Amino acid sequence: MPYRFIIIICLLILIPISAQAQRVPEMDFSEFEKNLISNSDTVYVINFWATWCAPCRKELPEFEKVHKLHAGDKVKVLLVSLDFPEDAKRMLTGFLTTNHISAPVILLNEPDANSWIDKVHPSWTGALPATLIFKKNQKIFFEKQLTYDDISNSISTLNQL
Repeated sequence: MPYRFIIIICLLILIPISAQAQRVPEMDFSEFEKNLISNSDTVYVINFWATWCAPCRKELPEFEKVHKLHAGDKVKVLLVSLDFPEDAKRMLTGFLTTNHISAPVILLNEPDANSWIDKVHPSWTGALPATLIFKKNQKIFFEKQLTYDDISNSISTLNQL
């Protein structure tokens, strides 16, 4: 009996940290905006999504796959949640944990979208999902659900420039 107790305690200690809820920082657009500019050779993949958006939820594993496959490469994925801040603690962190999302996530708390969507990309109507993929001053923008191939091909295109 004591051995079972010791084994259970050891297993609990060894549970991976990734199983814990991801910390999701909240920021306004002025804090977030620095993520839209870079002169490095890194390709940035910034996906705007929300837990209440069915196409967003469907494409999120594609971004997670890119994040994991490009770990250590000059490719950075950032998932920007547009969930309502009052729902974020209840829904967002649970969603990320349940779906094993390890890519960095921020909660953009900027209620007046009309004041900032044009700064992300002039063609963005504000619809979700939306994705900006860029390297230096070269940008590719999508206002639709993406596949892994869409994302990967965009990364390849920008890396050839």
